[in-house]
Amino acid sequence: LRLLETAMMMLLFPLLLLSAATTIHGFQVQPLRSAVTLSNPRLSLTQGSVRVSSPRRSVANESIEQYDGSSLSSWNRLVSSLPRLSPTGKLDKLDKKILQTCIPTMLNLMVVPIVNAVDTFYVGRLRDPLALAAQSAANQCFFTVYFLVAFLPTITAPVVARAIGEKKWDEARDRVCESMFLCNVLGGIGSLILIAFPEQVLRMVLPKSGTSVMAYAVPYLRLRAFGMLPALLSSCGFAAYNGMLNTVTPLKVTLTTNLINMILDPLFIFGIGRGASSTQSSFILSSLQRGFGAAGAAAATSVSETISSLIYVKLLIRRKLVKLTRLLKPPSLKALIPLIQGGLAILLRQATLNVAFVCAARRAQALDPSGVSAAAYGITMQIYSLGVVAHLGIQATAASMVSSARATGGNSAGRETADRIFGYGCLLGLVLAVGQYFLLPTITPLFSPLPEVIEAVKGPAAISSFIHLVNGLVFAGEGALLGLGAYKDLAVITAMGVGCMVSCLLSPLGKSLNGILLSLAAFNLFQGLAVTLHHVRFSPLRRRGFGKR
Repeated sequence: LRLLETAMMMLLFPLLLLSAATTIHGFQVQPLRSAVTLSNPRLSLTQGSVRVSSPRRSVANESIEQYDGSSLSSWNRLVSSLPRLSPTGKLDKLDKKILQTCIPTMLNLMVVPIVNAVDTFYVGRLRDPLALAAQSAANQCFFTVYFLVAFLPTITAPVVARAIGEKKWDEARDRVCESMFLCNVLGGIGSLILIAFPEQVLRMVLPKSGTSVMAYAVPYLRLRAFGMLPALLSSCGFAAYNGMLNTVTPLKVTLTTNLINMILDPLFIFGIGRGASSTQSSFILSSLQRGFGAAGAAAATSVSETISSLIYVKLLIRRKLVKLTRLLKPPSLKALIPLIQGGLAILLRQATLNVAFVCAARRAQALDPSGVSAAAYGITMQIYSLGVVAHLGIQATAASMVSSARATGGNSAGRETADRIFGYGCLLGLVLAVGQYFLLPTITPLFSPLPEVIEAVKGPAAISSFIHLVNGLVFAGEGALLGLGAYKDLAVITAMGVGCMVSCLLSPLGKSLNGILLSLAAFNLFQGLAVTLHHVRFSPLRRRGFGKR
């Protein structure tokens, strides 16, 4: 209870400070309009004189676009970030556009963790905590390698959105084809590593004493590796459609392919029943008859991801955004330079994130040899991820809409869009925090029937609920940075946040499951405050120094 109280204070106190800061709007500080400060906006925070002006009138009922950036006080900007309702109760055009983009994206992204939760449900029916621990370790290793090579889809959506906003369809097609070619190369390398050296990769997470878990994890990881290349192609396809602000088509693809995954799960895990004897049938057929065990969940996921990638490629060919010949032909170095420049910064960010989460998973695996703590950590992260993907919908929406708004309406339109998405992110975080906390007694038993695992999940899952309060700022801010193309800034902020998390994990906090989740809370707290500060004071969308629309 003390740990939970501490977590609540850690998460709520900075939000109260942030709210208090925005209400202190009696004075407005503006930089001296000089050649030095305008040529380097960051210098305006520390150099040059300032002038104090009286507060401006409220913009609660007026569009931000009626003002230049320097006329917006903190309070006015906070009010303008909230959803707008007309006297008849209807949302304005910007709110409708955000919701039309965000809700299908959220549903699309939420399908995947729901299906992963179904995987965990079926693996839990094996009534073996080692199987759950192995699934958690193998998935962590898979996504560690996956996210190291999945930086290209991250930058594809804002690049495509900017090109389409400027009516440059040929450029959009070139970027999609270049991203998919590199995904083929990097995805093939990642799959070969996981298939050929699963034990070495699993050692990142499993301690030397975890030999019993290793026996379950190796076949799971090998079968899961076959889906890496298709998963990367699907991510590129999803990013391309998100860049077109078309989020309904990806939702249909995701629903179809993940329904296939859910159908295949019990068949691959438990088998399709008795048939011919193993001496009269092939190895694959006999395995299907008796089931793959926990590894069957990985096989079902790989099959569904392969189907998803084929559907996306076919759809993009119809939209003339992909040519099959371009997917196999290496693009020129000149064309790759923009992707490489942004990709390296995103790669650095993904690498630092992987360090943090691998460290957390390794700590959880080493807490006890029975696998109960590791299973509890895996279940906690499954529950937590259900909320995270909703926030990822906010992130994807911000990345696409901020980039598109700036391409069509300049920084003023981009600022208005980003601010409004920040407001929606905070509201979503509050809903998710309250909802997850009160649903935990109902959700937790679905993942495992073992009483000791259910008991071990209670504390960490409760802490993870309150992390969503900060995640509203985190993902909206990250999406805005992606939309601006500020990949280096995002990488630096993430590296500093990871430093906070790893420091906590190496402290006495890392010796308990609750402490591991508090370390994650420290990372998200730092990340949320940092991206918010960057947005309001350092980014091109800050309110200071705006003289142009």
